[in-house]
Amino acid sequence: MDDRRHLTDSRGSQGYDMKKLSTYSFEIGAIRPPSEGGSYSLLIRATRNCPWNRCSFCYGMSYNHEKFQLRAVEEIKQDIQVAKAISDEIKQVSLQLGYAGQINGAVRAEIIQREPDLRESYSFLTVFNWLRFGGHTAFLQDADSLIMRTPELIEVIKYLKETFPSLQRITSYARGKTIYHKTPEELKDIRSAGLNRLHVGLESGDDELLKHFDKGVTAEQHIIAGRKAKEAGFEFSAYVMPGLGGCAKSEQHAKNTARVLNEIDPHYIRLRPFIPRPNTPSFDEYQMGGFQLSSPHERLRELKTMIAALTVTSRLCFDHMMNAWHKESGELLFTQDYEGYKFPEEKERTLELIEEGLRVSESMHLDVRNIVGMLHP
Repeated sequence: MDDRRHLTDSRGSQGYDMKKLSTYSFEIGAIRPPSEGGSYSLLIRATRNCPWNRCSFCYGMSYNHEKFQLRAVEEIKQDIQVAKAISDEIKQVSLQLGYAGQINGAVRAEIIQREPDLRESYSFLTVFNWLRFGGHTAFLQDADSLIMRTPELIEVIKYLKETFPSLQRITSYARGKTIYHKTPEELKDIRSAGLNRLHVGLESGDDELLKHFDKGVTAEQHIIAGRKAKEAGFEFSAYVMPGLGGCAKSEQHAKNTARVLNEIDPHYIRLRPFIPRPNTPSFDEYQMGGFQLSSPHERLRELKTMIAALTVTSRLCFDHMMNAWHKESGELLFTQDYEGYKFPEEKERTLELIEEGLRVSESMHLDVRNIVGMLHP
């Protein structure tokens, strides 16, 4: 016999006030790395938008060109308190339903049934999914949380950990230039406070391309930043853009990126193939004929050049839908899980897969030349 109790009404002797959940809301930014979405990280917005906003392939599109803002520590703490309140309410509902605090689909269905508006509440859904998948990870938004004053960032991290003791990993985006300007002592203090992993957009290790796309950082600064972050104890995820050199500069992009990656030896190398997005300078350049996009096979050959030159102990990850090269069977060529391929152990395996992809007709692969302009601006 099922002894789980159902709520008798919106609020009663054995019921619970579902409407209370719908009154809670906290600020959540626009984006997070796919690996943080896959682990259903709790999203806490420490800063708003991007402090640089000039990379010509992005141009602040992810943040609707909004001006960068540092949020006050107390304001961030209030958001953390609201997330905690939502978490507590959800757990209490689970107890009332007879699930002993367990968070599952039945709890969500009961809550949504009695308060349908919560189906549209990003705050509720974010916290619920975070709890359902263990409540172990958090991500500090937006584009560069490390740009906060070090004492204030540490205060936020410590408060987050105190509020949610279940957290095992706290991560953030960071610009290479920002890490470059932090002192080793600051980085160590931030790491000791509880920030574990940094996601950094390297994009390329070629200075000509970094300048052309207005990254605001040099290859040498990226190397210094990566080494400093690792020495401070951070897990370091470096993002690389296959195809950023187009047809004309593919080889220099591949070779110089491999050189920088070898110098840093990041924990993760995550591939994000380049595609010009509408309303960016890169898109305008492409439309005017100043940039020739590479084909699927050309991008695979570029990857082959880069990977062959790697001497890292990193994990190479194809954890994004744009890495859609295929086998003859139609299956994806590379696994898109968040842990990827361990180097050097699986280096030869990735090179073999590239050869397999090159034997397949280009029509089998995702060709960015066919979808450029179709992405939402």
